[in-house]
Amino acid sequence: MKTKQIIYWIATGMLAVGMLLGALVPLIDNSHAVEEYTKLGYPTYLITFISIAKILAVVVILHHRYKSLVEWAYAGLFYDFLLAFMAHYMVDDGEQWGVLVPITLLFVSYYYKDQVRR
Repeated sequence: MKTKQIIYWIATGMLAVGMLLGALVPLIDNSHAVEEYTKLGYPTYLITFISIAKILAVVVILHHRYKSLVEWAYAGLFYDFLLAFMAHYMVDDGEQWGVLVPITLLFVSYYYKDQVRR
């Protein structure tokens, strides 16, 4: 396997696993998610919507059939990470730096996607 393929699949795989876990856990037991969303000032009805959107984004990115949907999925995850960073920054809980790992994985996956998936 080429180096670019290895980098792409590691970044995309880690991103997918993280997003799926981050989406499924609040759907199964949302007590912690309700607490976090309340702390950040978000309405709790967004938990289900954002979880479903994350799952759909992962499916679209891994399936990679429709190029425009893939772009939208990457953009949606980028905005999710950006809003998470800003929300944690604004409440000053120190957790904003944890968002840098998934956003780095997202950038790496996005950078290599056209080189690996044709």
